[in-house]
Amino acid sequence: MKKILIVDDEPLIRWSLSQPLIKSGYMVDTAESGAEARSKIISFQPQMVLLDIRLPDANGLELLEHFKAEYPDIMIIMITAYADVGSAVEAFKLGAEDYIGKPFNLESVKQVIKLAFDKRKLKKQAETPDSPIDQQIDEDRLIGNSPEMIDVFKIIKRCAETNDKTVLILGESGTGKELVAKAVHLYSRRSQAPFFEINCAAIPENLLENELFGHEKGAYTDAGRRHKGIFELADSGTVFLDEIGDMPLAMQGKILKAIENKRYRRLGGDRDIDVNVRVIAATNRNLEQMVREGKFRADLYYRLNVMTINIPPLRERKADIPHLARYFLDIFNQEHNRNIEDISPEALERLMAYDWPGNVRELRNSIERAMILEDSNRLSADNLNLEAHQHQEQPSTAPATWPQPETGATGPTSDKFPITSTSTSTGDIQITLPAKGISLEELEKNIIQLALEKHGGNQTKAARFLQLSRDTLRYRMKKFGLQ
Repeated sequence: MKKILIVDDEPLIRWSLSQPLIKSGYMVDTAESGAEARSKIISFQPQMVLLDIRLPDANGLELLEHFKAEYPDIMIIMITAYADVGSAVEAFKLGAEDYIGKPFNLESVKQVIKLAFDKRKLKKQAETPDSPIDQQIDEDRLIGNSPEMIDVFKIIKRCAETNDKTVLILGESGTGKELVAKAVHLYSRRSQAPFFEINCAAIPENLLENELFGHEKGAYTDAGRRHKGIFELADSGTVFLDEIGDMPLAMQGKILKAIENKRYRRLGGDRDIDVNVRVIAATNRNLEQMVREGKFRADLYYRLNVMTINIPPLRERKADIPHLARYFLDIFNQEHNRNIEDISPEALERLMAYDWPGNVRELRNSIERAMILEDSNRLSADNLNLEAHQHQEQPSTAPATWPQPETGATGPTSDKFPITSTSTSTGDIQITLPAKGISLEELEKNIIQLALEKHGGNQTKAARFLQLSRDTLRYRMKKFGLQ
């Protein structure tokens, strides 16, 4: 029978994991500390350990390293409530089979366990751990314990192991493509060599080749001396071509040649220069569509697209928002010498309700702005200044009309402006705009009141009618005192 040891200091976690696994046919034992885990590894002799990364008497990564050294055939799956790329990648490099985040989906956990056993059945060998990581990213880290981000961490690890393959990072603006590129470099064998980044959209076309490949003395007017380009300076390291989708077509051919042949020529030069660099490219554009439209070279696209990392937008991994928000809270407490201890439930609710078109970068900026304005020791919703769920509040395809109210129209009114109930025949909102102007907030409050009255106080139906999420409606009801 397949035996699994669950190591976690939370009794509820141990129970909630062990019961369904026992029902699935596994033999399960549990341990609440590192010391107990060491003992039960010997007495219980499990084939697999589900190991919490944070234990009261031990560091989960150190235990992982110890167990893999003493029992190389044992499979270890790490558990954590707070994952970042450093801990995830280090766990993989030390031999972990997989990585799951709290709170977890039990069906997903059972699937991860089944796949690990299946893999072991097909391939009887353990993963050899590389040397421990002795570097850390000295700026923002990739944070997340959502399944989407755990998948990203896994791919980063695989890309880091393939030392010479080009990598293409795809993701919307603000998702952290630069951090992913740095992580691939940091956890690869090139980590001690230089990492150079160049934004292909920020440099004029006539200067881009010079920045990348350099020039010889006298190559053009004012070229008074030889200049080494990024490819030469990054020898043995990594070149990160950000916004590759904005690179001019003529330059794309030269980059392709440098990648394929591992050599290039300086501007004004008469000999090729051999270079050993890894190229990582990133873009927020649809390169496949650009290839079809003739705006991006197909051969370069296929050359870059050897290994691809897709970074999900923040709206598709909202479970990471609380972790990210508190991470930025810690950063800006130090940076701005503040002592804001936590985020209010209302502020957190508003963060979760928003769709973050600017992704993690926008969240970071919003937290920083709110912290600068905050006067208390808890981040409040009032300072966030967000337009919640803008993508759900887009106007309909039919143009909105604002006719004058008909005689006999009924509905609640404001002392600042009259507003009538929704027309059941046309769907148009009937409103009168007074010459002296109106309060937009008062208008919004009246519309919410109307929607609630129309649906008998049912918040779910009112939210659907207003094309809002229920959380957003509840936030606005509280804002306007409509409890």
